[in-house]
Amino acid sequence: MSVLLAPFQFEFFRNGTMAAVLVGGMCGLIGVYIVLRGMSYIGHGLSHAIFGGAVVAFVMAWNFYLGAGLWGFLAAILINQTVRRTKINADAAIGVITTASFATGVALISRYRRFTRSFDAALFGNVLGVTDQDVVVVAGVTLMVAGIIFVFYRQLLFTTFDAEVAKIYGVRTEWVETLFALALAAALIASMQILGVTLIAAALVIPAITARLLTDSFNRMILLSTLIGAATGLLGMYLSFYVDVASGATIVLLQATVFGLALAITSLQKRAARRLIDIDL
Repeated sequence: MSVLLAPFQFEFFRNGTMAAVLVGGMCGLIGVYIVLRGMSYIGHGLSHAIFGGAVVAFVMAWNFYLGAGLWGFLAAILINQTVRRTKINADAAIGVITTASFATGVALISRYRRFTRSFDAALFGNVLGVTDQDVVVVAGVTLMVAGIIFVFYRQLLFTTFDAEVAKIYGVRTEWVETLFALALAAALIASMQILGVTLIAAALVIPAITARLLTDSFNRMILLSTLIGAATGLLGMYLSFYVDVASGATIVLLQATVFGLALAITSLQKRAARRLIDIDL
C-alpha cells in the first residue's frame, strides 16, 4: 500500500493531481456543449489565442492569469461578434482571430528570446510545476464554470439544440453564447498550465465524445463526461509518475484509450442487436 501511495508524498505531485482532476472534470463538463454544438474547433482555436496573451503577459511582466485572461476574453468576444455582425462563418472567424493571436506570441518570442522554458510549458503543459496558487485558481474557475452551467442550464440547453427556436421563446441567445464563450476562455486559461495549448482541445472533446457513445441522455452525458475527465486526470497523473512520460500527454492518451474501448463496446452491441433482428426476421 505504501508503494501505491508513494507519489503523494511529494507536494508537486499532490498539487498536480488536484489540478489535473479539476481540469479534467471541468473540460469534460463544458466539452459536452462544445461537442453537441459542433464547436470542437473553437477549443483548439481559443487555446492558441490565449497563448498569444500568455506571451504578452510574460513580456510585459504582468500576472499570467491577468494577461492571458484579458486576451482570451477579448478573443472570445471578437469571434462571437464577428460571426454575428458579418457574413463570415464561425470557423473562418476562429481561424483568422486565433491564428493572428498565436502569431503575435511567436513574433514576440522571436523578438525578445526570453520565453524558451515558458514556451515549452505553454505548448505542452507543466503539470508538475503547478503551485498552490495555481490549484486555487483552477478550483475557482471550475466552480465558476459549474455555477454558470447550473444557473443557465435551460438557456444553454435550448441554445445548444435549436438557437432559432430558443429566440422565439424569449431566450437571449446572444448573451447566452457570449457568456458561454467567456466561460470556455476561462476554462482554457486555467487548463493551459496543466495540459498546454496542444492538448487542451483533446481534453475538451474526447470525454464528451466518449460519453456520447455510451448514452443518449443529455443529463447522463454531462455526468459521464465529467467523471471520465476527472478519472483520467487522476489515473493519467498516477501513470505518468511511473512510466516517466509527460503528464498532459499521458492524460490525453488515457482518454483516447477509454474512447477506443467505448467505441469497441458500442460497435459490438450494435452488431449483436443486428444479429438478433436478423434472427427474428
